[in-house]
Amino acid sequence: MFESHFYNESTRRMVSVFGSLFNDIEVRKTDSAGNVLQEIKVPLAYGPRQKFLARLNEKGRDPKMAIKLPRLSFEISDMSYDGAAKLNRNKKYSHDVVGDVKTRKTLGAPAVYKTNFELNILSKTQDEALQILEQILPIFQPDYTVTIKDIPEMDLTSDVPIILTNVSLNDEYEGDLVERRAVIYTLTFETRIRYYMGIQTKGIIEKTEVYYNDSDSRLNIEVQKVDGTTTPYTETIDFFNE
Repeated sequence: MFESHFYNESTRRMVSVFGSLFNDIEVRKTDSAGNVLQEIKVPLAYGPRQKFLARLNEKGRDPKMAIKLPRLSFEISDMSYDGAAKLNRNKKYSHDVVGDVKTRKTLGAPAVYKTNFELNILSKTQDEALQILEQILPIFQPDYTVTIKDIPEMDLTSDVPIILTNVSLNDEYEGDLVERRAVIYTLTFETRIRYYMGIQTKGIIEKTEVYYNDSDSRLNIEVQKVDGTTTPYTETIDFFNE
């Protein structure tokens, strides 16, 4: 069952698409008159927020090498099988093979998994965190649909909604006065990932011969494939049912 290796990069593709939604967010610092003093493009990285908080609170690190805020981090929090999205096992997808009209690529129905992402906004001030938050929330009402190339080789695409399910706040401001503050907003998203088996290449059927014998109501079908092999198929049908 597992002897044939395949890798469609389904999870990696979904992570890339999700991250690309948030990689152009900026924070602006202004003076009392509203003049823009500085524009900061918020960095985005995959990983748990604990990793960045640990680096934030490291002792003895050179300030020039210390982690900078604000920033965004995201990760997959959990996955579960979505039985409601299950497709018929007999469903097949097919695609032409370039330069070969006698064979086609085929692919079976996918297994659909419900996948949750966590997006963390880390900032040292509420104003910076709220600037980032307000650039995200209006886009999700509560979902935003993206088109993903599930299997580029098969030209197989699907429209996938990314649903914002929850927003929570955590103000990491504990310890003595020398500790760095971290205002954290955690946004939880739900989406779906379709996992396909490996692509198979099969010959097309070029000729079908049907023999009908009226005496015994028997239908004989012989299918000839492009490789020259034949597959006999016999089915008894009552054509004279009163």
